[in-house]
Amino acid sequence: MPGLPEAPGTPPHHPLHPRPGPTPRTGKPRLGLQAHTRRTRALGITVAASTVWSILKEHGIPPAPDRQHTTWAAFLRSQAEATLAADFFETKTLSGTNLTVLAVIEHATRRIRILGVTAQPSAAWVTQVARNLVMDLKDAGAEITYLVRDRDVRYPAGFDAVLAGEGIEVVQTGVRMPRMNALMERWIRSCRSELLDRTLIWNHAHLVHALREYEEFYNQHRPHRALAGAAPLHPLPKPLESDALVHLDVRRRDRLGGLLHEYQHAA
Repeated sequence: MPGLPEAPGTPPHHPLHPRPGPTPRTGKPRLGLQAHTRRTRALGITVAASTVWSILKEHGIPPAPDRQHTTWAAFLRSQAEATLAADFFETKTLSGTNLTVLAVIEHATRRIRILGVTAQPSAAWVTQVARNLVMDLKDAGAEITYLVRDRDVRYPAGFDAVLAGEGIEVVQTGVRMPRMNALMERWIRSCRSELLDRTLIWNHAHLVHALREYEEFYNQHRPHRALAGAAPLHPLPKPLESDALVHLDVRRRDRLGGLLHEYQHAA
């Protein structure tokens, strides 16, 4: 009956609907401190959580959850020498024709490869472009393990299959997450601002010519901040002696009618 004390030895009564309260936490502790303190307490030693945290930090041991996965930025840094990034972008001719360009960039060297231009990016065309890319990489002696791309529907299954046959794993970015392919996106922005936005493209052949000129300029002469001012395929020259500065003779070479400028010291 309500109000009567429970008989000795009777287990305490637990209501069917317990009162609301804080939900017990599940999962691993953030720094793994509870596991360490339990072990030391079992040995009769009491260690504060802050002390364990200080020891872990001093020895460069990251928090427990961070030991189980690698961040996207850390993955790109560790695999830069073996990573390519690909993407499509479009431009229009004076007649209104929409042309599609597919290009890839090497993460470590920043070398750009313009794979092709077409008005009809069919599955057969994209697959053939992948075969051409594989042959170019072999000729250059590049050892590529990963290719980063977005989830564009223009990539057919054959594109991934060709790369997989050469041991290149295709890594897809998240949905609507262009920053996961930031190097490629940044190059497309440079190509637009330095070339396409300043050029009237007549037709397919004109676009191919302009892109080839820009590709060579970008790889051979354009300075890159990530490379300490060097170009992807052209290292920085040795500093000139003070006496040579007196007879400095710098020559300029124009590309695409003066749209792009290249400077070099005449010997």
